[in-house]
Amino acid sequence: MLMLPFIFPGYLFGSVPFGLLLTRMAGLGDIRSIGSRSIGATNVLRTGNKWLAAATLLLDAGKGAVAVGVFLILGPPDAALWSGLGAVIGHLFPVWLGFKGGKGVATGLGVMLTLAWPVAVTGCVVWLLVAVITRMSSLASLVAVAVTPVAALYLANGKIAWLALGIAAMLIARHHENIRRLLAGTEPRIGQRGKETGV
Repeated sequence: MLMLPFIFPGYLFGSVPFGLLLTRMAGLGDIRSIGSRSIGATNVLRTGNKWLAAATLLLDAGKGAVAVGVFLILGPPDAALWSGLGAVIGHLFPVWLGFKGGKGVATGLGVMLTLAWPVAVTGCVVWLLVAVITRMSSLASLVAVAVTPVAALYLANGKIAWLALGIAAMLIARHHENIRRLLAGTEPRIGQRGKETGV
């Protein structure tokens, strides 16, 4: 299939588990043994190291941005979109970790930031508003992800909107445990101990 040569390198970019690597290098053990057992920045924050969490967030977003940027420069039309999709899939299902990765929000942000920065900024603003009001990272992520395809229709183009819709579907599915807790009213808030995670 024509998209595979672009999805695969994007997948390899996305599958680098920066949260796991950084916490191990810092002597904090396996991040998958605490909290939500995710490799994302929110779970890294549970180690108490804000700098590592910030670095994880930036690197996870960066790998999505790089996966897109390489093919914006070197690839044929639409190659960057397929590579961006591959990066998100790689973060969610990294082959190195038995296909058990993170929630994909930061990587998806990096993809959108490179393809259509106004869409990414809209998602960030929505995330911040919901997070401030509800103090729930997962709910903020779910709402921001759901808004992104709509924003892409108005601020980008149809192809990017379809990509955003595909990414949104995967990220919402990956948050299935959070959704169950939200419906049950047991989802912890930001700063609370528990399994709440949105990144």
